[in-house]
Amino acid sequence: MTGNNVSHSNRRTKRKYYPNLFVKKFFIPEEGSWITLKVSAAGLRNINKNGITASLNEAIDKGFIK
Repeated sequence: MTGNNVSHSNRRTKRKYYPNLFVKKFFIPEEGSWITLKVSAAGLRNINKNGITASLNEAIDKGFIK
């Protein structure tokens, strides 16, 4: 996403907004293995709420993971 930095004198310069991404390792108990994912802060909250297996299945259904 793009936007503007606005100074105290109200001058505007272009800037970019980046997602809040983290590289995290998750353990999948059904497979007994670890996976590494790059997830956003919102994605981490969803994984904590729903569980890693349900989140992976939902991502596969939506086409985020092949």
